Amino acid sequence: MADGAMTATFLAVIGGASLLAVTARRLRPSDRLPSLEGWALADRGLGPVWTWFLLGGTIFTAYTFTAVPGLAYGNGAAAFFAVPYTVIVCPIAFVLLSRLWEVARRHGYVTVADFVRGRYGSPPLALAVALTGILATMPYLALQLLGIRAVLTAGGVYPRGAAGDLAMVALFAGLAVATYRHGLRAPAVISALKAVAVFVSLTAVTWLVLERLHGPGRVFDKAAEKLGAPALLLSPAQQPAYATLALGSALALLMYPHVLTAGFAADGPRTLRKVSVALPAWTGLLALFGFLGIAALATGVRAPKGGAEAAVPMLVDRLMPGPLAGLVFGAITVGALVPAAVMSIAAATGFVRNVYVEYVHPTATPKRQVRVAKTVSLTAKVGAVAFVFGLRDQDAINLQLLGGVWILQIFPAVAVGLFTGRLHPRALLAGWGTGMAAGTYLVVREGFSSIVPLGSGPLEIYAGLAALLLNLIVAVAGTAVLERLGVPRGADLTDLPSRLALRRSPQTGANRP
Repeated sequence: MADGAMTATFLAVIGGASLLAVTARRLRPSDRLPSLEGWALADRGLGPVWTWFLLGGTIFTAYTFTAVPGLAYGNGAAAFFAVPYTVIVCPIAFVLLSRLWEVARRHGYVTVADFVRGRYGSPPLALAVALTGILATMPYLALQLLGIRAVLTAGGVYPRGAAGDLAMVALFAGLAVATYRHGLRAPAVISALKAVAVFVSLTAVTWLVLERLHGPGRVFDKAAEKLGAPALLLSPAQQPAYATLALGSALALLMYPHVLTAGFAADGPRTLRKVSVALPAWTGLLALFGFLGIAALATGVRAPKGGAEAAVPMLVDRLMPGPLAGLVFGAITVGALVPAAVMSIAAATGFVRNVYVEYVHPTATPKRQVRVAKTVSLTAKVGAVAFVFGLRDQDAINLQLLGGVWILQIFPAVAVGLFTGRLHPRALLAGWGTGMAAGTYLVVREGFSSIVPLGSGPLEIYAGLAALLLNLIVAVAGTAVLERLGVPRGADLTDLPSRLALRRSPQTGANRP
């Protein structure tokens, strides 16, 4: 049961986040008429500091900060694939996000499916990209709630029964109202509190663990005794799965709509390049969270069966005084609110731009688009709450694993499309369908494991990367066949890559028309 000091500190952190959300409208206020760009992208006006807060706070979710140490607690070294994965993301983001921002700003694109629509002149391909993004985002949104509930339950802060569920709904309702009113500005200001709270609390927890256990060497020695020394090192058989999971996850991450939405909100490509260079600071946090999973093992924490993600919250509850424990739990809770808000905005924006306007109401005014997006964003949050309370936790985890495989299948249309328009849109659509079917089959066949055997041998790889290779093979081969048959392709409205060579504007870093 939580003590009064822990609860008071926890509520203070949550209250601070709520107050910041109320002031979100003051973040670069705009006198423009309501528009989807203003609500969903904060008028593309976030500078380097705010973009670093928002992009880092969006990428590094609360569930990441519990799942990685939980995996380290149960499986040892394999959990640390998340460290190279988030390092690989940085140079990819340096190139991809800045280039995509330039094209999006010039043509007024708000979603990545807008770019695909303009690049290939193919509404079906753009629809596939948009729906894949929404499908992959929804279980990820539900996992933010699961992360909050797991952390607070382990710390004794989450009341049992209906009282706890009502508290969860109330917490999420505050986020929903702030996002509905202020759009992306709400999670942007909350992300600043998230960064400060997580950095401070994690430093305190790590220092306390090292002091109690007399240094990192002692931590790993005691953990090795309990887990088995080989489990703290990768075996040769584990290395292909580790490497392909890190690479595939890095390629997939930058395809998620919420990450691209946070990137599109920057004020220019130069800002995104600066932020990409500074993102490894968040990776350092992730590595320390993984270390705390090892420390929980070393200190004898007994996580419930099937609930290894509770290991670090239980460690915090055991070692830390009430006020500091409340700070940690508050930081992780706020850590879930930021990505949850951005995910709901990204899903709503994708639906409005690439489903509603494209197929339902092509003449919708900007004001009506914003109104519909706000409603869909609110519906997405309500759906996530219903999902959490209506289905098993494992269902959300299984769907999120599939979501990572699915979102990787839009990589050829988006990332490859930034550098070459040679691939035929019909071939890309066929490749996407092949990758979606193959990836889903591989994951489900292995009992919802994203690591699958390659052939009949002992070699295992990431299912998403295997599906992506099939996707690319079909897209390249299909393009060759369709070109030989003379099948026409849609008009390219982006004029890549020649237009990117135009002179840059010194004010925004964007290309002048």
